[in-house]
Amino acid sequence: MDWDKLRIFHAVAEAGSFTHAGEVLHLSQSAVSRQVSALEAGLKVSLFHRHARGLKPTEQGELLYRTAHEVFVKLAMAEARITENKDRPKGPLKVSTTVAFGSVWLTSRIKRFVNLYPEIEVSLVLADTELDLSMREADAAIRMEPPRQPDLIQKHLLNISYHVYAAPEYLEERGIPKTPQDLDAHDLIVYGDDAKPPIANLNWLLEVGTKDNKKRRPTLKVNSIYGIFRAVQSGLGIGALPDYFIREAGNLVELLPELRGPSINMYFVYPEELRRSKRIVVLRDFLVSEMSSTIMT
Repeated sequence: MDWDKLRIFHAVAEAGSFTHAGEVLHLSQSAVSRQVSALEAGLKVSLFHRHARGLKPTEQGELLYRTAHEVFVKLAMAEARITENKDRPKGPLKVSTTVAFGSVWLTSRIKRFVNLYPEIEVSLVLADTELDLSMREADAAIRMEPPRQPDLIQKHLLNISYHVYAAPEYLEERGIPKTPQDLDAHDLIVYGDDAKPPIANLNWLLEVGTKDNKKRRPTLKVNSIYGIFRAVQSGLGIGALPDYFIREAGNLVELLPELRGPSINMYFVYPEELRRSKRIVVLRDFLVSEMSSTIMT
């Protein structure tokens, strides 16, 4: 198979259309279409179902895409290893983590890392869905649960505790709860039904201190911890938040300090083949250093 045609086919399969692939490749739509048609003619099979909404790989197209994708992933890894400087870490470094942790904690510190290692090209992907590190959708990840894939290395970073917080303006208006039972008279902000928190029972505020574990009715449900944080910060009500939020948003007041919610373990995760990558090593060490000095464990 012609390598250039295979490269164009891979881009089309990823983009789902000739037009979008052409934009990525800086080629015209007609040039992309011709190359794919020539590849199909050479293989004597159809690689795509063509319809009004775009392109969908055929069974043969899906097989070729998976194989080509593995090849391009391995080539990207080889390129990264070859270009990485022997003395100074350099090259692209794509890091995935949750929207909340990335927005509140990581992005405010990444400047120090970039200043320390200016030749590393950092790219952050903030999403509450896990990227496939083995397929190099990212080089490394900061996750709130251990990886399920056996070919990934994990480094435990810290244990995150949840505490109860409210904004000063809310407490001025509604008063300060002195006991868990006092939460019955307050507005509570919790995870929504559509949320997928890393561990169960993160809505423990609805039950703690109630009779017969009867749940309180929340004022607001949100499907992300970052949304809960912003709602609490605005003065809407009381919420349970992880330690790292509070170190960044010093205006919140801790309530009922004797209460402790569920704990979450945070991990730095990366593929086995990047074990000796200097970019991975320096990022890991940077995270360990920053967390030991800024987050309570």
